[in-house]
Amino acid sequence: MLAPILPVLYSFRRCPYAMRARLALAVSGQVVELREVDLKDKPLEMLQVSPKGSVPVLVGLDGKVLEESLDIMLWALRQHDPAHWLEPETGGLADMLALIAECDGDFKHHLDRYKYPERYVGTDALVHRAAGAAFLAGLNARIGTRAYLFGQRPALADMAIAPFVRQFAQTDASWFELQPWTALHAWLEAIINSTDFARIMARYVKWVPGATRVCFPE
Repeated sequence: MLAPILPVLYSFRRCPYAMRARLALAVSGQVVELREVDLKDKPLEMLQVSPKGSVPVLVGLDGKVLEESLDIMLWALRQHDPAHWLEPETGGLADMLALIAECDGDFKHHLDRYKYPERYVGTDALVHRAAGAAFLAGLNARIGTRAYLFGQRPALADMAIAPFVRQFAQTDASWFELQPWTALHAWLEAIINSTDFARIMARYVKWVPGATRVCFPE
C-alpha cells in the first residue's frame, strides 16, 4: 500500500457535508489525497480512524483526524485564504458561524424529513418543507440586493450553506422555482454554476487499498 504523502480526505461526491469541505480545499489550494467512498460499503481504513463512519474525514500527516466538515473548511482556509472567505465584507467570522449553525441545526433537521420522509415514522414532508422554507426566506431577505449572504462576494457561510440549499431545491425543483425568492435563486445559481463548484463535483471511482493516488484539487 502506498504510504500517505498528503493529508487524506475520505469523501462522497453527493454528500453536502463533503461538498463544503471540498469547496474550501479547492479555493485554498490545499492538496489532499482524495478517497471516494461508498457509504454502503465503507472502507475499514476510514472506520479505523473515524468509527462514526460518516464523511468527510480528513487525516493529517501528523495523524490528527478532523471528522467535521466545518473543521476541515476552517483548517484549509486558515492555512491559505486567497478569496478571503474568512473575512466577509459585512459582519465577521462569528456571524457566519452562527448562521451556519442554524443551517446545520433546525434547517438540516427539516431538510432530512422533507427529503426522506420514509425514514421517519409519522413524518409529514410538507410540514417540514414549510419549516425549511422559513429559513430559506430568511436567507433570501438577508441577501436582498447583494449577491451573497455577507456582501458582494462569496464567503465561508455561502459555501457552507449552499450544498444544503441545493439539496432542498432538488427535492422538488418545480416547487422551489415557484417560490418568490429571487435573490436566493440567483445566489444558488451563481454558486452551483461556478468554476469551483464544477471542480468539486468531478466524478471519481470508488477508492480501494492500493489504488492509484488521486490528488485533489488537481
